[in-house]
Amino acid sequence: MKYSEFSPLIPFVITLIFSFFCAASAYNHKDFLQCLSHHLSNTSSVDAKLIYTPINPSYVSILNSTIMNSLFAISPSSPKPLAIITPLHASEVQATIFCSKEHGVQIRTRSGGHDSWGLSYLSHVPYVIIDLRNLRSVEVDVKDKTAWVQAGATLGEVYYRISEKSATLGFPAGFCYTVGAGGHFSGGGYGILLRKYGLAADNILDAHIVDAEGRVLDRKSMGEDLFWAIRGGGAVSFGVVLAWKIRLVAIPSKVTVFNVVRDLEKPETKILVHQWQYVGDKFHEDLLLFVRIQTANSTTKGNTKPVLQATFTSVFLGRVEKLLPLMQKSFPKLGLVKEDCLEMSWIQSIVLFNGFPSGTPPNVLLDRSKPQGSPMSFIAKADYVEKPISEEVLERVWERLYELEVGVAFFQLYPYGARMSKIPQSEIPFPHRAGNRFEFTYLVRWNDDGNVTRNERHLEWIRSAYAYMTPYVTKNPRGAYLNYRDLDLGRNNDKGTTSYAQASTWGKSYFKNNFDRLVHVKTKVDPTNFFRNEQSIPPLPLRW
Repeated sequence: MKYSEFSPLIPFVITLIFSFFCAASAYNHKDFLQCLSHHLSNTSSVDAKLIYTPINPSYVSILNSTIMNSLFAISPSSPKPLAIITPLHASEVQATIFCSKEHGVQIRTRSGGHDSWGLSYLSHVPYVIIDLRNLRSVEVDVKDKTAWVQAGATLGEVYYRISEKSATLGFPAGFCYTVGAGGHFSGGGYGILLRKYGLAADNILDAHIVDAEGRVLDRKSMGEDLFWAIRGGGAVSFGVVLAWKIRLVAIPSKVTVFNVVRDLEKPETKILVHQWQYVGDKFHEDLLLFVRIQTANSTTKGNTKPVLQATFTSVFLGRVEKLLPLMQKSFPKLGLVKEDCLEMSWIQSIVLFNGFPSGTPPNVLLDRSKPQGSPMSFIAKADYVEKPISEEVLERVWERLYELEVGVAFFQLYPYGARMSKIPQSEIPFPHRAGNRFEFTYLVRWNDDGNVTRNERHLEWIRSAYAYMTPYVTKNPRGAYLNYRDLDLGRNNDKGTTSYAQASTWGKSYFKNNFDRLVHVKTKVDPTNFFRNEQSIPPLPLRW
């Protein structure tokens, strides 16, 4: 069957697939819950605050509460978990694993709900969700410059708790404050400190994980192979991470940010974007400057038409007096002046990058609720670029932004270089290091009113743009980023099983040669492939 035939956007296919699922789940549901009740009886009580089943009034609200992409929101025709377990302690995770194995139930682990294709909360076979929302503490040790972060904490909670203790310590992870630390760290995790300190996964010192045997392991007891694998290789293929120990990094008391918008229809702006490709990865490591291309509405004599804009956004780890000479030397044609810049604390820059007005108190980052307004659907893809792309090619891809009638799309050029070029490709599973000038990101989002045709049109748009860029990005394999998981690259069958050859089609894109090592680690620690999903690391076949 073709991939598109399994699309969650086609209602009649969902109905056919899950008619069997619903029949099978009734049996599994009862036996699984009895098993869980028995194993938790000695350590905790089975109550509504810990376990949510379909008969619980809060079941649907808990299920949908952290689904950020409405394209994969739970609907009446969607598959639903037999139960949602919200553990307070490791023992509840251990019991869930034991009973899931005992009764042939799969596990989906959710920390923030931003999973690009819903793999953290959807499955085509009977399953339960381990929702880590209650495991969210962040314990900061300023003297040791470390912190223990439970996997259910959001990035906003991590950043805020660090800032409570120190104005000169931070952590190199992503922008979006509602993203869960558990999945973000395990897939790599890049953000505004990337060129100075690398990825989030590059700064993990220890972890606590529950493996397929139900053992709670730390770095010493799990061994260096498994510890290597979960830092960028997707921890859900190997177990349930409960907490991460992270290395905090030094930041100045003031950083400088700017957001310079230019009209892309002007020739000088097109030249600027083209030239950025040659310097973006060469800037001083304290300077990160990325470019976003998107449409904006402009009104002329009562008529609204889309206008292409290039936005040059930067975070500099220092004061404006030091930034301006660097920009004048490295990228003078941007014409940056002091009036374009704002000085603020690092935590204030996180608030600003999340779209809040300047001066908003940082405790807004503790808000875990979903944004208000119309449900939004989105799809993102990522490429890596080693050689500058010609102005002609860039202009043709930018023009694709005019094609969307409803929705917002952008292309983003995010620079690498500096620290990212110094870390070996095999240091952790994330391999996209030296040689990559920048990451090319595609994103489209739209108001989701349930219109299947509109949804398919936006999916086709991003797939078409991605296909067009094939000759101009990395090859053999074409690189991809695990945290922008892309099922268009290929996937396992519905039971999460596949051959090595099939899995390597997407595995090599995410991990290059590190994929082979991940397979060997998987074979060692989870040979029966208990932890699996549509793009999980497969073990090598068992030999009898």
